[in-house]
Amino acid sequence: MKTLLWIFALILTLAAAVYQRMTGPTYPLKTSVNTGVKSYSIQFLRSHSTTTDCPVILEISDITVKGTLSYRKYPTRDEMTKLDLKREGDKLVGYLPHQPPAGKLEYKVDLERNGSQLKLAANSPVVIRFTGDVPKIILGIHIFLMFLAMFFSNISGFLALFKMSNYKNMAVVTFIVLIAGGFVLGPIVQKYAFDHYWTGAPFGWDLTDNKTLIAIVAWLVAIVMIRKKNANIWIIAASLVTIIVFSIPHSLHGSQLNVETGKIIQGNIIPYIATFLN
Repeated sequence: MKTLLWIFALILTLAAAVYQRMTGPTYPLKTSVNTGVKSYSIQFLRSHSTTTDCPVILEISDITVKGTLSYRKYPTRDEMTKLDLKREGDKLVGYLPHQPPAGKLEYKVDLERNGSQLKLAANSPVVIRFTGDVPKIILGIHIFLMFLAMFFSNISGFLALFKMSNYKNMAVVTFIVLIAGGFVLGPIVQKYAFDHYWTGAPFGWDLTDNKTLIAIVAWLVAIVMIRKKNANIWIIAASLVTIIVFSIPHSLHGSQLNVETGKIIQGNIIPYIATFLN
């Protein structure tokens, strides 16, 4: 029975990881275009380093297909800057100018073949955010610990549900791993990426930081109540809170540069939801 619970907890954790990757606003937007002769898959980047211009690469081997890249700072109503995509072998290539940390651009691509416009399956403007470079080892450990915390949270909840042995110890381990990944490494990653250690409450409303805060508070309450007779109820509740908050796509309502003041604020989640639904 316990082995099955561990397996199910792992499956639930992996499913949450896949869901976050599919829905998060910083992962590439996948679409396609049909030329009338062949359909081509296309990816538009939605996150890039501040140190280099961002390449927009369309792998379309049909040399009769041409296109333009249009972009402007987000969120503004500035006139779009338009550039012709250049043919490089089997690819059409353009570049978006790099921005400061948390700076964003809104961009789109228009394609034509033999004078006829081609319609992309998802043709809404794409919003890309630029971030500082985070050392891979720090980012990797942070991501590993956060999903390990989610896994331990799931197994703690299952063990508590059936009042199996060691569920209290597993709850303590969950809290420790969550603190290490979210409250220690999380701010370090944030500092590298956006030059701020913490943009959640009470200093801001960054949803990613606040998700971590909510999960930690939930587990802190569970740990405080761990000696009570109904400790398992609090652990189950903390586990449910954790899976709910971490099911919210990563980086929604995240750090965004105010193009007028130069200060970092929290971005609007509506464009990302619209893009996802589209």
